[in-house]
Amino acid sequence: MAGMDFGKLMKGFQQVQERMQKLQEELAQRTVEATAGGGVVTVTANGRQEIVGIQIRPEVVDPDDVEMLQDLIVAATNDALKQAQAMVAEEVARLTGGLKLPGLS
Repeated sequence: MAGMDFGKLMKGFQQVQERMQKLQEELAQRTVEATAGGGVVTVTANGRQEIVGIQIRPEVVDPDDVEMLQDLIVAATNDALKQAQAMVAEEVARLTGGLKLPGLS
Protein backbone atom coordinates (compact mmCIF):
# COMPACT_ATOMS: atom_id res chain seq x y z
CA MET A 1 0.00 0.00 0.00
CA ALA A 2 3.03 2.24 0.03
CA GLY A 3 2.76 5.18 -2.32
CA MET A 4 -1.02 4.97 -2.54
CA ASP A 5 -2.73 8.38 -2.46
CA PHE A 6 -5.85 7.79 -0.37
CA GLY A 7 -7.08 11.34 -0.91
CA LYS A 8 -7.03 10.81 -4.65
CA LEU A 9 -8.65 7.41 -4.26
CA MET A 10 -11.45 8.82 -2.09
CA LYS A 11 -12.04 11.66 -4.54
CA GLY A 12 -12.35 9.09 -7.33
CA PHE A 13 -14.90 7.09 -5.33
CA GLN A 14 -16.85 10.27 -4.61
CA GLN A 15 -16.95 11.12 -8.32
CA VAL A 16 -18.21 7.63 -9.17
CA GLN A 17 -20.85 7.93 -6.44
CA GLU A 18 -22.02 11.28 -7.83
CA ARG A 19 -22.18 9.86 -11.35
CA MET A 20 -24.14 6.85 -10.06
CA GLN A 21 -26.68 9.15 -8.40
CA LYS A 22 -27.11 11.10 -11.63
CA LEU A 23 -27.40 7.84 -13.59
CA GLN A 24 -30.10 6.54 -11.25
CA GLU A 25 -32.09 9.73 -11.77
CA GLU A 26 -31.71 9.45 -15.55
CA LEU A 27 -32.66 5.77 -15.58
CA ALA A 28 -35.84 6.52 -13.64
CA GLN A 29 -36.92 8.57 -16.67
CA ARG A 30 -35.95 5.97 -19.28
CA THR A 31 -38.39 3.21 -20.17
CA VAL A 32 -38.48 -0.11 -21.98
CA GLU A 33 -41.49 -1.88 -23.44
CA ALA A 34 -42.25 -5.55 -23.78
CA THR A 35 -45.16 -7.24 -25.49
CA ALA A 36 -46.85 -10.62 -25.35
CA GLY A 37 -49.43 -12.36 -27.46
CA GLY A 38 -48.34 -10.69 -30.67
CA GLY A 39 -48.64 -7.24 -29.17
CA VAL A 40 -52.03 -7.54 -27.48
CA VAL A 41 -50.42 -6.85 -24.09
CA THR A 42 -47.71 -4.21 -23.68
CA VAL A 43 -45.92 -3.53 -20.41
CA THR A 44 -43.69 -0.51 -19.81
CA ALA A 45 -41.01 -0.47 -17.11
CA ASN A 46 -38.56 2.23 -16.08
CA GLY A 47 -34.91 2.05 -15.10
CA ARG A 48 -35.88 1.68 -11.46
CA GLN A 49 -37.47 -1.60 -12.54
CA GLU A 50 -40.94 -0.31 -11.76
CA ILE A 51 -43.92 -1.09 -13.97
CA VAL A 52 -45.19 2.27 -15.19
CA GLY A 53 -47.79 1.16 -17.69
CA ILE A 54 -49.82 -1.75 -19.00
CA GLN A 55 -51.81 -1.65 -22.21
CA ILE A 56 -54.28 -4.38 -23.10
CA ARG A 57 -55.98 -4.47 -26.49
CA PRO A 58 -59.73 -5.00 -26.08
CA GLU A 59 -59.86 -8.03 -28.37
CA VAL A 60 -57.80 -10.08 -25.90
CA VAL A 61 -60.25 -9.51 -23.04
CA ASP A 62 -62.36 -12.67 -22.86
CA PRO A 63 -64.35 -13.15 -19.65
CA ASP A 64 -64.34 -16.88 -20.31
CA ASP A 65 -60.52 -17.04 -20.52
CA VAL A 66 -59.13 -14.70 -17.88
CA GLU A 67 -56.23 -17.08 -17.28
CA MET A 68 -54.81 -16.46 -20.78
CA LEU A 69 -54.86 -12.69 -20.20
CA GLN A 70 -53.15 -13.14 -16.84
CA ASP A 71 -50.45 -15.28 -18.47
CA LEU A 72 -49.87 -12.64 -21.17
CA ILE A 73 -49.54 -9.91 -18.54
CA VAL A 74 -47.07 -11.97 -16.52
CA ALA A 75 -45.00 -12.78 -19.62
CA ALA A 76 -44.85 -9.16 -20.79
CA THR A 77 -44.09 -7.94 -17.26
CA ASN A 78 -41.22 -10.38 -16.79
CA ASP A 79 -39.78 -9.43 -20.18
CA ALA A 80 -40.06 -5.70 -19.41
CA LEU A 81 -38.28 -6.16 -16.07
CA LYS A 82 -35.50 -8.19 -17.73
CA GLN A 83 -35.06 -5.43 -20.32
CA ALA A 84 -34.96 -2.79 -17.57
CA GLN A 85 -32.34 -4.80 -15.67
CA ALA A 86 -30.25 -5.16 -18.82
CA MET A 87 -30.51 -1.42 -19.50
CA VAL A 88 -29.34 -0.63 -15.96
CA ALA A 89 -26.50 -3.17 -16.12
CA GLU A 90 -25.32 -1.74 -19.45
CA GLU A 91 -25.28 1.82 -18.11
CA VAL A 92 -23.54 0.81 -14.86
CA ALA A 93 -20.90 -1.11 -16.84
CA ARG A 94 -20.38 1.95 -19.03
CA LEU A 95 -20.00 4.16 -15.94
CA THR A 96 -17.66 1.83 -14.07
CA GLY A 97 -15.68 0.68 -17.07
CA GLY A 98 -16.93 -2.87 -16.57
CA LEU A 99 -15.83 -3.02 -12.93
CA LYS A 100 -18.30 -5.15 -10.96
CA LEU A 101 -19.44 -3.26 -7.86
CA PRO A 102 -21.71 -5.08 -5.38
CA GLY A 103 -25.27 -3.79 -5.38
CA LEU A 104 -24.88 -1.62 -8.49
CA SER A 105 -25.88 -4.01 -11.24
